[in-house]
Amino acid sequence: MQIKTRILDKFGIWASSLCAAHCLLLPVLLPLIPLMSASFVAQDWFERSILIISLIAGFWAVFSGFYRYHKQVYPIVSIALGGMIYWNKDVFGETYEPFTIAVGAMLIIFAHVANLKLCQRAKQINS
Repeated sequence: MQIKTRILDKFGIWASSLCAAHCLLLPVLLPLIPLMSASFVAQDWFERSILIISLIAGFWAVFSGFYRYHKQVYPIVSIALGGMIYWNKDVFGETYEPFTIAVGAMLIIFAHVANLKLCQRAKQINS
């Protein structure tokens, strides 16, 4: 497996985890935002930016792994479904938003982990 694909997968896992932590911890940290002078973290554009960066890295890594190594579709489906769920986190209302965020983030992270394992397995088979 090329180092670039592995790095993108690890970056995607990190970015998805950061995005999920941001969304899940924001209600706890919201009262502290004025003290930190960092009100931008509560903005919708900030959340969407983190998610977009995560999905770009994710699709790049997963498509690279698919094309070069494993030819398995489920990591692509998982990252797409996770991204759609995460993007539309407020569809079910504020009550279910943390659950929706967690499901979307887990699907994105699963896609990266599956891609890493599939690429490693394909590399072992081809060696």
